Amino acid sequence: MKVAILTSKNQWFIPYAKQLQKAIPTSRLYLSHLEIKKSYDVVFILSYHQLLPQEFLQLHKHNLVIHASSLPKGKGWSPLFWQVLEGKNEVVFTLFEADLKADNGVIYLQKTLHLSGVELYGELRELQAEMCQILCLEFLAMYPNLQPTAQCGNESFYKKRTQADSELDITKSIEEQFNLLRIVSNEKFPAFFYKNGKKFIVKIYKEN
Repeated sequence: MKVAILTSKNQWFIPYAKQLQKAIPTSRLYLSHLEIKKSYDVVFILSYHQLLPQEFLQLHKHNLVIHASSLPKGKGWSPLFWQVLEGKNEVVFTLFEADLKADNGVIYLQKTLHLSGVELYGELRELQAEMCQILCLEFLAMYPNLQPTAQCGNESFYKKRTQADSELDITKSIEEQFNLLRIVSNEKFPAFFYKNGKKFIVKIYKEN
C-alpha cells in the first residue's frame, strides 16, 4: 500500500511524523501538498493547516485527517486544548475522510484519550502525537475492513487560539486557572498578567 504523510513546515508534529514514517515502511513524508505529484492509496493529513483542493483529494484513494474531538462537535482550532480548558479528562480523537469542508468527512475510527488532569503543554502534545500515530497504524492494520459512518448531531466550532488567550486573571486563584496554565507554551505563548500597567510573564514546570 502506498502511503503519504502530510504535515506543515515548522510544525510541532514534524518529529512525530518522522517516527510514523519509520513505522510505515511504504510511506513518504511531505511538508506541502504541492509536493505530492503522484497518487497514493492513503494520505495521512496530520497537523496541516490548509484546506485541500478537490483536485488533490481526487488524486488519492483516501485522504485521512485526525481531529481531537468527537465530531461533529468541536470542529475548528486547537480542540484538545479547548477541551482541557473546559476541564475534560476524556478527549475523543476522530480519524475521518477529508472533504472540501473543514472537519466534515465520514468517520472511520474514534479513540478516547484519558487524562489525569495535571498534564502540561509538552505532555499534552506528546499524548496527542501518540494518539495520531496509533490511529494511523490501526487504520492500516484494519484496512480494508472498515465501514465509514457519517457524522451526525449538532456541530460546534472552536476558534483559533492566540497569545491573548494565555492571559491570567489576577483576581482568580491558581486553582481556578490551572487548566489554562496547562495549555500555555512557556516558549511560544506563555501565560501572563498585567499589574499596574506592567505585563508579567508566568512560566510553569513540573518539579523533576
